[in-house]
Amino acid sequence: MKRRLAVYDALLLPAIIALGGFLRFYRIGSEGLWLDEAFSVWMGRQPVGEVLGWLVRIDQHPPLYYALLHAWMCLGDGEAAVRALSGTCSTLTIPVIYLLGRRLLDERVGLLAALILAVSPFHVRLAQEARMYALLALNASLTFYALARLLTDPRATGESPGGQLVSFWRAWRTTRRRPPLGAIDTDLAWLGYVVFTTATLFTHNTAIFLPIAANLLVFGLLLVRRASVLPSPCLPVAVSPLFLRNWLLAQLAVCLLWLPWLPALVAQAAGVYREFWIPAPTWMTIVGTVGVFASDLLPPLPVVLGAAGLLYAGLVALGIARLRRSPARLAFLLIVFATPIVGEWLISLCRPIFYDRTLIWASIPFYVLLAAGVLRLRRWPYVLVAMLMILALNGLSLHNYYVHFEEEEWDDAATLVAERAGPDDLVLFNTAWGQIPFDYYFHRLRIRPVAERGVPVDLFERGVLEPRMTVSDLVRLRALVQDRGQVWLVYSHEWYADPGGLIPSTLEEELDLLDRWEFHSLQVRLYTESD
Repeated sequence: MKRRLAVYDALLLPAIIALGGFLRFYRIGSEGLWLDEAFSVWMGRQPVGEVLGWLVRIDQHPPLYYALLHAWMCLGDGEAAVRALSGTCSTLTIPVIYLLGRRLLDERVGLLAALILAVSPFHVRLAQEARMYALLALNASLTFYALARLLTDPRATGESPGGQLVSFWRAWRTTRRRPPLGAIDTDLAWLGYVVFTTATLFTHNTAIFLPIAANLLVFGLLLVRRASVLPSPCLPVAVSPLFLRNWLLAQLAVCLLWLPWLPALVAQAAGVYREFWIPAPTWMTIVGTVGVFASDLLPPLPVVLGAAGLLYAGLVALGIARLRRSPARLAFLLIVFATPIVGEWLISLCRPIFYDRTLIWASIPFYVLLAAGVLRLRRWPYVLVAMLMILALNGLSLHNYYVHFEEEEWDDAATLVAERAGPDDLVLFNTAWGQIPFDYYFHRLRIRPVAERGVPVDLFERGVLEPRMTVSDLVRLRALVQDRGQVWLVYSHEWYADPGGLIPSTLEEELDLLDRWEFHSLQVRLYTESD
């Protein structure tokens, strides 16, 4: 019977991975690149040796994703090609969450967690963006799995890291027969924790909360055991000086590998502190983030949102109830889920940085907890009903995403200007960085060049990616349009870059507004010389 169930589960996991992969690659290139994606492509086109300098000057992210994208773009730089890196990373996360759920609980939890992740609209949406968030989720989930193995493997308390690998190498040299990989799985877990924690830190700066969460968990468990608050079977590791030494060595290795990035992080953090676009979070922002994890892009109908809220809250409560007899495993899920959320919220008290996509890795333990809650229902008819409800809600969200979700229409705006602009025209960008997605399409369509300028300054002129328009910049704007027969204004993100509407009002003083075209999230305006 157990063998039959194992075969059954072995067939289910590939099917779940295939479903998740299909959802992530379905229509992946149908929408044009939006601003941040185009910036990723621009960074990916830069020589690897110059990427670090650009990151420190104008960006807020570490280099790992851009370096991988640089290599990936040998396959092409079209919309589908550049997004396929994220799609691949997101698909690979599905078997990892299965392994995590199986390690912490059992195979059924792993399979249900994998299915919930596979159909997650939040992960599908970010899998179809040429940004680093799918890679962030993959690296963090691999760290979680390595950590779970260490905390549930008694051998992790009795051997120094590397001992198994040395024995493996000696056995291979003397017998010419390779021992099974199970003989070195503890060392691989230590190595995996160091490598993937470091990789996560090099994927996004907010991942600093990952090693913080891991250390809160480990030292919390050690303190609890020493205080004898819980019986020994409730905790996954024994208190031993050797395990603590190994753990501290692993943290030291992560720090040494990550340390070269610290000066760049300080410079980027100083730039974010001076000015950043994210608004201050509220309690509803936090609740909304958990809602995004559960089923992003649900139709904003009170009945639907209310039903979804009750369903997911109930399943989380059931998951906690199921794990009440395994407090260490419950602590694992709750700590790695809550630490990044609380951490970003605390920093946001000083400078807002709270953003749901940077918290994508917190959704991994959330899905495992949901899966545990579903199986807490015990009877298969109830389990089936709960999963059908989750699938129905996520299916509704995915339909909403595939049919109604729109990215910024830089492709259509560039096509319009490329077809109508004359050789002596001037194209202005109120967001200087908007020239990046515009040119991604414009240079494919336009053979003869057209003068392009940024307002208030040209792209990267101040070493700032997102400069704001001020009254003092109007002198330069008037000088740019003087004696120009036709001026095109590509106007986007005005709520941030030109909140006072200084650019269009000044252009209408100097020129006549001939026409205006509306695209999703941006406008194109055509001005001509006054009669």
